[in-house]
Amino acid sequence: MKHKIEVNGIQLYSFHGCLEEEARIGGKYQVDVRILTDFAEAALTDDLTKTVDYVAVNEIVVEEMAIRSKLIEHVGLRILNRLKTEIKHPANYNVRIIKISPPINGDVKDVVVELEA
Repeated sequence: MKHKIEVNGIQLYSFHGCLEEEARIGGKYQVDVRILTDFAEAALTDDLTKTVDYVAVNEIVVEEMAIRSKLIEHVGLRILNRLKTEIKHPANYNVRIIKISPPINGDVKDVVVELEA
């Protein structure tokens, strides 16, 4: 059976981007993580070890977003790889990074990258 866990709206201030100003000034980001897994046993037993601990998911996101990268694609891959490596419960992950008000020529609300594995 497949179930879904979502950790949505992780709000961060990070320093990603190709421009030097982004390295100095930083910007606002939001990260959403969707996890497809089977947590039937956890639901029956009330045992956290039988599911994905979303506290650990949040910690991985916060730690990886704190490491500067030029591309949010790179950050997203790091997050995805750590989730797959460190979360011991079998699952498929979807990571969505939203860069709010990116410094590009135009009135753009956000830029989004999404990775899945």
